[in-house]
Amino acid sequence: MVDILQILVLGLLLGGVYALFASGLTLVFGVMRIVNLAHPAFIFVAAFISFGLNQQFGIDPIVSIAINMPVMFVFGVIIYRLILKRGADSHRYTEMTVLFTFALALMTEGILSFLFTGTFRLVNPPYAVQAIIVGDLFIPTKQLYASITSFVLIGALWGILQYTSIGYAIRATMQNREAAKTVGVNVERVSTIAFAMGMALAGASGALMSFLFSFFPAGHWEWVALLLSLIVLGGMGNLMGAIVGSLLLAVVAAFVSFQFGATWSPLTFYLSLFVILMIRPEGLFGKKIEAR
Repeated sequence: MVDILQILVLGLLLGGVYALFASGLTLVFGVMRIVNLAHPAFIFVAAFISFGLNQQFGIDPIVSIAINMPVMFVFGVIIYRLILKRGADSHRYTEMTVLFTFALALMTEGILSFLFTGTFRLVNPPYAVQAIIVGDLFIPTKQLYASITSFVLIGALWGILQYTSIGYAIRATMQNREAAKTVGVNVERVSTIAFAMGMALAGASGALMSFLFSFFPAGHWEWVALLLSLIVLGGMGNLMGAIVGSLLLAVVAAFVSFQFGATWSPLTFYLSLFVILMIRPEGLFGKKIEAR
């Protein structure tokens, strides 16, 4: 029984972090229908920023979120304006973004490899080797802090979407892009801000990744299918779905790792992506597309 509780706790803590990783990706898809294959690469960019800030100035990776998010927000505005803005009203836009963002991922990987080589890196703050003992349960401090930080940021995102004017505009655009234009929403401005917000969330995710997982420039490809499985399970474009999918799959992966070994854990995400696309492609919280 203790083993089951231990695995459940570890899975939920890691699932909270995965939820933050996936939130930016599902936000961008929900507003602009952009399948951003470069999202993990941008997370890695932020991880390298946090690593550099820690090495050069001793800044804690969680504190570096305050730097990463504004930097990546501005970077997101530039990327959207220069590359992803064109053809946004095309019915083939989603397919086009797969190619655009795939190319972006390759370019980002090449730049990171040139600047940092292929060496594995990891930030080691003091709490990375500490733990909280509650009875027979072992709670790694780094995962606890990362999960709490993730839910705080997700809560802030939810608050922005629910209670601010830009949040109303983003939700209107997610529901019906053409109708939002009709009622006076500046869809181009909203799309730019939403993509930049997704990039800012990638910035925060990278800060957490820098001390949770070892990383190197080409490692982002391992995260593409993982993040896609999280948002596809919950329903692409659905923030609550991304959270539930992340928690669910992280717990299942933790049990698989315990029973069969860590090397089998990634199979949980790949298999779930395959199964959900076969059985319920709209995901748990997505709207079923009616055939015409």
